[in-house]
Amino acid sequence: MPNKLYLIGMTGNIACGKSTVLAMLANHGAHVIDADVVVHKLQAPGQLVYDQIVAAFGTDILTEPGGPIDRRQLGAIVFAHPDQLRKLEQIVHPAVRAHNLAWLEEVRQQGGGVAVIDAIKLLESGWKTHCDAVWVVTCQPEQQLERLMQDRGMSEEESRTRMAAQPPQSEKVAQADVVIDNSGTLGATQQQVYAAWEAIKGLV
Repeated sequence: MPNKLYLIGMTGNIACGKSTVLAMLANHGAHVIDADVVVHKLQAPGQLVYDQIVAAFGTDILTEPGGPIDRRQLGAIVFAHPDQLRKLEQIVHPAVRAHNLAWLEEVRQQGGGVAVIDAIKLLESGWKTHCDAVWVVTCQPEQQLERLMQDRGMSEEESRTRMAAQPPQSEKVAQADVVIDNSGTLGATQQQVYAAWEAIKGLV
């Protein structure tokens, strides 16, 4: 009999605190994978995804000839032009999906348990069908703006462009099994995560 695996798909709009909640779940014993970390890995020089992105967007997006992709430069292109964003997603999403499915199989072979995939496009990319539960992390728009400007060093214009490129938060909340409101204190978020974690412990 295959090992039991309970899969949480975690999503939320940019700068809402998905990585914070992911770290909390890891502390509770969940197997976690951060989509942004996966994308960084797949976009590294020498990887197929890197070659495909450079072929599609040109060498101006590189920090130096043959060097890493300047994610901020690439982001400025794709978040301002929906057609360019779709082009990038068509390259990246299949590779991320294949990577994540392989990772999930490794987790299952190692004994299963609770696994968490964090992806900003979780719902749009069809991952919901693989998940036992969908968690959505939310916060207030002004908090997203502040975090993008302070934590990621973006200008207000750049931050608003990235926020505007995403579907309304309410669309994700409508498909959620669990909503984590990350607009309050860190302690308040921890309490919500703990309560949700306790509710699923008996399912695995």
